[in-house]
Amino acid sequence: MEFRPQKNFFYTQVWFNLGLNSILRFTKPKKTKMKKIVYTQVLAMILLLIVGCTSDAQDRLGGVSLYTVRNEMGTDPKGTLKKVADIGYKFIEAADYSDGKFYGMSPEAFKKELSDLGLTPLSAHMGAATLDNIDVLIADAKAAGFKYFVAPVPPMGLFKFDPETKSLSMSEDIETLADILNTMGLKCKAAGLEFLYHNHGFEFEENKNGVIPIVYLLEKLDADHVNFQLDLYWVAKAGADPVSYFKKYPGRFVIWHIKDMDDQGRFAPVGEGNIDFKRILKEKETAGMKYYLVEQDQTFDGLAPLDAIKISHEGIKKIGFK
Repeated sequence: MEFRPQKNFFYTQVWFNLGLNSILRFTKPKKTKMKKIVYTQVLAMILLLIVGCTSDAQDRLGGVSLYTVRNEMGTDPKGTLKKVADIGYKFIEAADYSDGKFYGMSPEAFKKELSDLGLTPLSAHMGAATLDNIDVLIADAKAAGFKYFVAPVPPMGLFKFDPETKSLSMSEDIETLADILNTMGLKCKAAGLEFLYHNHGFEFEENKNGVIPIVYLLEKLDADHVNFQLDLYWVAKAGADPVSYFKKYPGRFVIWHIKDMDDQGRFAPVGEGNIDFKRILKEKETAGMKYYLVEQDQTFDGLAPLDAIKISHEGIKKIGFK
C-alpha cells in the first residue's frame, strides 16, 4: 500500500549488478558484441521486474466498500468493478451476499472477476450470519478469497432500523451480543479468517442500564478472535474521539471505514468534510490499523456514488493515507 521510489530504485540497482555479475561470471563473454547482448538481456529482465514491482504500487491505493456503489453493483457488477479498478483502488469489501453468491456470482467467479481487474478481496460484510449458518458463510467467504469476515450490525435480531425515523438502534441485551460475536469469532479463526465487528453511532450511546455498548464489547470480546472495523464517520457522529479509544484499547481497530462529514452532519467524500483525518491517522499504529476502506453510505446534491469515491481517492492521497 506504500510506494517508495528511492528504495525501489536502490534495490533495482542491486538486482541489476548481482544479476549481471552472475551471468558474466558463468558465461565469461570475451567479445564486446557478446557482452552487449548479455547486458541488453539482463537490462530487459530488470525492467520487467521494475514494472511488476512498482506499477501496482503506483496505481493502486487503499480500498473501497462496495456498499457505496450498491445500486450500480446491482445492475452492472462487472462494469462497476472495472470502474472502481480504473479509479485506482486496490482492495474490495463486499456488501452483498445471498443464496451463496456475491453480487450474483459464485464465490469462485467473484474472486476471478476481481483478480482479472487487479483487485484484491479483503473483507465481506455478512449481515445474514447466524450461529446456524455461519459455517456455510465462512466457507463461501474463504472461497472468494476474503481475509476478513465482518458483522456489519448486531446479528440475529439484535439490531433494529426504524423506517419512519430512519434511525438505527440495538438491543439492550449486550451480553447476548458479546456471546454471539465471541462464538462467531472462534469459528472464523478456526477456519483461517479474521472476524471483525463494524460499529455505528449507537454503540457509543449509553443504554438504559448505564452501559456504553462499545466499551462493553471492547472489554468482553476476546482480542484473540474478535476485533473491530472502525467507522470513523459514525464515531464522529456520536461525538466520540477515536484517538482516545485507540489509546485505551490499542491494537483492536484493524480496518477503518473512511468517510467524511459535511457541515450538516451528512456523509461526504473524504477530504470534503470536517473530520480531522490527519490527527487520527497519526495514531494508526496505536490503533492497530492494517487497512482502510473508503465508504459513503449516501451521496447528496446530485453527486453520483462513483464520482464520490473518485473524489475520495484523491482525498485520501492528500491527507496522507498510503
